[in-house]
Amino acid sequence: MRLYPFQKGIADAIGDPAIERVTIQKSARVGYSSLLIGAIANFVVNDPAQIMVVIPVDKDGRKIVVDVMEPIFRASPGLVGKLSGDDQEVNRNTMMSRRFSGGSLNVVAAKAPNNLRGSNVRVLFLDEVDSMANTAEGSPILLAEGRTTAYVDRKIVIGSTPVDAATSLVCGSYAGSDQRIFEVRCHECHEYSEVLWEDIRWPEGEPNKAEWCCPKCGCAVDNKFKSSMVAAARWRITKPEIKGHAGFRINSLVSPLANAAWPKLAAEFEDKKGDPDKLRTFKNLVLGLPWEDGADDIDEAEVAGRVEPFGIGSIPDDVLYLTMGVDVQDDRLEATTAGWDRENCMFLMGHDVIYGSPDDDQTWRELDALITARHQHPLGGTIGIDAVAVDSGDGDWTQRVYDFCRPRSRRRVMSIKGMGGSRPVIVSTKSKDLRGLFIIGVDVVKTTLMNRVSRNTMLRFSDSLEPVWFEQFLSERKIIRYVGRRPVAKWERLPGRAAEGLDATVYAYAARQVVTSNFDTRSAELRSEPQTPARPRVIQSEWMNAA
Repeated sequence: MRLYPFQKGIADAIGDPAIERVTIQKSARVGYSSLLIGAIANFVVNDPAQIMVVIPVDKDGRKIVVDVMEPIFRASPGLVGKLSGDDQEVNRNTMMSRRFSGGSLNVVAAKAPNNLRGSNVRVLFLDEVDSMANTAEGSPILLAEGRTTAYVDRKIVIGSTPVDAATSLVCGSYAGSDQRIFEVRCHECHEYSEVLWEDIRWPEGEPNKAEWCCPKCGCAVDNKFKSSMVAAARWRITKPEIKGHAGFRINSLVSPLANAAWPKLAAEFEDKKGDPDKLRTFKNLVLGLPWEDGADDIDEAEVAGRVEPFGIGSIPDDVLYLTMGVDVQDDRLEATTAGWDRENCMFLMGHDVIYGSPDDDQTWRELDALITARHQHPLGGTIGIDAVAVDSGDGDWTQRVYDFCRPRSRRRVMSIKGMGGSRPVIVSTKSKDLRGLFIIGVDVVKTTLMNRVSRNTMLRFSDSLEPVWFEQFLSERKIIRYVGRRPVAKWERLPGRAAEGLDATVYAYAARQVVTSNFDTRSAELRSEPQTPARPRVIQSEWMNAA
């Protein structure tokens, strides 16, 4: 393999018998997957051992094996035929488990504890640890490391793009290492410095002119010199007192790839800086740094003071889609309506409370009227609710929610259940018994919403929202708890607070994900529709009239 200059130091540490642990805190675009396979190949050919690669989920393992490992092994004369199955079509069931002379290679998913027990391994690779969830038996990292204790010459390699600062495992591991940083040498002052984002600068609105400014002398360096500087760069150990644990921090700013040129990355930043969701991805994948959400700094009074003069009766021109989230309580339904513009900014248009038992048909008739109402849009036409998510999590009223939502599923009225942990924003269940039920990753949505709140961007509030709604909307805080010696973020309710405003907003956000939007078409429809008052349309199902 031809290694990038920054890859060489990492490869040397992985191959050094005096170093037991190697941690790589990385971004994307630094060739880590290829380096990982190269390290595995080195052990297969030069230092045979029992090797295990732990990845977050099965599909990640198949991608590594099929898309990266197998092509590299086929292309290298020194590797062809070394793994069992290389000379024939590999059974997909055994694709993740291979043997070679003097050792074995197993690629396993972290989510199943039984994958992490059993035979001992001398070489352990843990890939994307920040994306691994705790198993029923605790931390998958600790379980996997337990399989290496029989070897005095074990090798443990942890590599990952960091995710959240408070819970990042790779950042914690890097903090316990000798903390190596990759430094380039300035053309002017000849001093070495790490290339950091704060030193990439460009004139306002001209990211194509982005340059690196040396933090030592201030001189500007054009991107065309990056390759030569990286070629002559060095890894510097900042914690020499730490022995046996080599830690590396690397980001896309030193990558020689064309899509990692400084002007290219500056343009990406300009596109994402206004959206915390996109900015988070940029910080993780481009800068190789964890995200700090800042939710602890939220001032409730200041947030409540951000209200603007708009609402469902005075819709802003920019709002082209509407969604609704409905929280079900024993004596009422609470519904938050959200508007959405072309930039995916969320306009919280208003909050309605329908008093009445969920066991009363009239309660659901009133909700149906709310859902089917049409509202005057400033472009000329009328606009309705495009998708609705109704909470079915309370077991007392689950069936009533199902009965309401199923006949309206074509209008994207969905029964939902919120679940915590790291999961997609919204997915449909496969069970026939739960047909039409969607699972919402509430923790992910809450984090997104609070990121927007803390940065005062991409989230706007109607002046029709009552003070009690803001108390409910800001009723939870992210708390770090330790589960199996691993930090885990959990959203916990503030004492004495109700959370209907927050829950309904989470559901409205999730409902947006199922709406396929064509803003130009919607805008044209609203302009062409005649300005005639629209009467609310009420649909009454037969079951509502049953005795």
